[in-house]
Amino acid sequence: MEFKEILRRRRSVRKFSPQPLPDAVVDRLVDEALTAPSARNTRSTRLLIVDDPALLARMSDMRDYGSAFLKNAPLAVVVLGETASCDLWRENAAIVATTLQLACVDEGLASCWVHIHGRPRRKDAPDGERAADYLRTFLPIPDNCEPLCALAVGYSDFTPADLPPFDKSEKIVRVQ
Repeated sequence: MEFKEILRRRRSVRKFSPQPLPDAVVDRLVDEALTAPSARNTRSTRLLIVDDPALLARMSDMRDYGSAFLKNAPLAVVVLGETASCDLWRENAAIVATTLQLACVDEGLASCWVHIHGRPRRKDAPDGERAADYLRTFLPIPDNCEPLCALAVGYSDFTPADLPPFDKSEKIVRVQ
């Protein structure tokens, strides 16, 4: 698939078929995601692959908004950053997560980003328990890592509409 087609097809999908992902596909996704550039080539990003339905259901409760669909995904990838190895771990992890989403499209898969870093579990308690702290109670997140996001990954259960057109002229300033 051409890169322009991958960009055109990438959508945030929250409805997945129950079809499991073959190990070979997951291995390719991980390999491709980890080719992403990183600041000073620190490669400070780690990936935690979760395909156990019970764990996915628990993960879906990490926030009371924006994570419920994880329970119906066949796989989630928690994108972690090694906080001590690079001050730009968030940026490195975001680049890996984005590369992973594009690799999903190339494999005929869909994905959706769930933000974790700095997010509260409950919207009405912004100073309460953090989503990351909740995940640490049952996922093997190393002490030297911080989760940035989780990507739900699977075969889409519907065909998303094309992106609506928008006026990009207000988003671009060309300096010559």
